[in-house]
Amino acid sequence: MRSWPSPSIPEVAGEPVELRLFDTADGIIKPVDVSGDEVGMYVCGITPYDSTHLGHAATYLAFDLVYRQLLANGHDVHYVQNITDVDDPLFERAERDGVDWRDLGREQINLFRSDMETLSVIPPRDYIGAVESVEEVVEMVGRLLEVGAAYRVDQGDIYASIVATEQFGYESNLNRAAMEEFFAQRGGDPERFGKRDSLDALLWRGEREGEPSWESPFGPGRPGWHVECSAIATNRLGSTFSIQGGGSDLAFPHHEFSAAHAEAAYGTRRMANHYVHAGMIGLEGTKMSKSLGNLVFVHKLTEAGHDPSAIRLAVFSGHYRADRDFSGALVATAHNRLARWREAAARKVSRDEARGVVDKLRAALAEDLDTPQALSILDEVRGDHDGIVAAAVEGLLGVRLRVV
Repeated sequence: MRSWPSPSIPEVAGEPVELRLFDTADGIIKPVDVSGDEVGMYVCGITPYDSTHLGHAATYLAFDLVYRQLLANGHDVHYVQNITDVDDPLFERAERDGVDWRDLGREQINLFRSDMETLSVIPPRDYIGAVESVEEVVEMVGRLLEVGAAYRVDQGDIYASIVATEQFGYESNLNRAAMEEFFAQRGGDPERFGKRDSLDALLWRGEREGEPSWESPFGPGRPGWHVECSAIATNRLGSTFSIQGGGSDLAFPHHEFSAAHAEAAYGTRRMANHYVHAGMIGLEGTKMSKSLGNLVFVHKLTEAGHDPSAIRLAVFSGHYRADRDFSGALVATAHNRLARWREAAARKVSRDEARGVVDKLRAALAEDLDTPQALSILDEVRGDHDGIVAAAVEGLLGVRLRVV
């Protein structure tokens, strides 16, 4: 599946600063592994049944910052993202609206691409849909069956056992009660008859009437959610890679299981060296959700005339890991901040002063993407020298100070 065009990324002055991110599994901020030829980063993508809202955007903007810091440090990045374009929420929305699920998926994927391009998000090198990766999933499910990490139940369904890896639970660090609660809330099927453990996750859903299905050695059906990401990620980044990322609601069950599937299949200790999670976005004091009808959509903001750089600044005013609020006042503040920065960038200061700003900016962002500190640093900028500061702000934050 095609991605979206890459924004222009200026070269950033100054010396590289080692990127450190909070790892959910270890519970600490630690250096990102950059020891290979490329830094592998996998970020879970959308299920395309609704427009890109600020909650989605905040997650992809956070990992866009990660990408930008790595590029500024001179690293090659292999970024992979999936699209869950075959799943129950997509079927349910299509049935509700009286449209074909494939048409709905294509429409929403195109809108997502447009939103990401508008926000100057660097695209993944590999942008892979679940439909186009079915053969990869079939191969991984077969491997899990072979090593005894999966088992069959009735109706052609196949499940992964949570006892297939000794370290199951290390990624989210949740106790059993919390796992059971989140599993039931976030797409799990704890009451499924025939499972060995209520937490065992679906790998392959046998063919059901009215649902799409694909042939496989274990009968017709379709992929489970977690194994989709396991297969897509490991087939492009290897059995172990640097970063797996997404929203904090994916820590369990999705990231726990996608890691466990890969680890059971390949016999590795950890699928990712870092598990990185972005916080949730609320709207004026209330959790942003489809059920409440209080979603703020990216394309609606841009249609209303909001500068994409201001939208980025509104999101970056809070730390990426924090659950935080979005409001009209926050956007207005971001616009004012952007205007002040652009005025300052038009004034001239010495090269040393400009380089000093860039050094401080690099240091703030290298420490777990401390955007509130980065914004405070830039609020004090008195001017620029030959575009050094402007290039750094665009290269590291994706915010444009030079308007053509």
